[in-house]
Amino acid sequence: MQRLVNAFLNSARAFRVLIRSETAFQQEVGLLLASLPLAWWLADDVWWFVILVGSVIALLIVEILNTGLEAACDAISKEFDIDIQLAKDCGSLAVLLSMLLVAAVWGLVVFQSLIGS
Repeated sequence: MQRLVNAFLNSARAFRVLIRSETAFQQEVGLLLASLPLAWWLADDVWWFVILVGSVIALLIVEILNTGLEAACDAISKEFDIDIQLAKDCGSLAVLLSMLLVAAVWGLVVFQSLIGS
């Protein structure tokens, strides 16, 4: 049980740091909060609600991992290194793909809502 408590405390600490210092994370948390009522209104059933909100949560997860990867790379070296650049670029690409997924999911649901099917 203590391991669960420690894991929760570590996660809460990471959330506090990210929400205070990472603009992208702040924006994505705002997007998540805005998506909740909008997804409820747009979704035809609970499964579409889960898909809509889940896509935004997936984006947040990727952003968190990207931030952790960047922090680890910066802890290793702040000097230019081609391998560190690739690691950071891969994290950035993962975030971009996650954003495209969110846009595609939400775009399809909004489109379906507009055409009435």
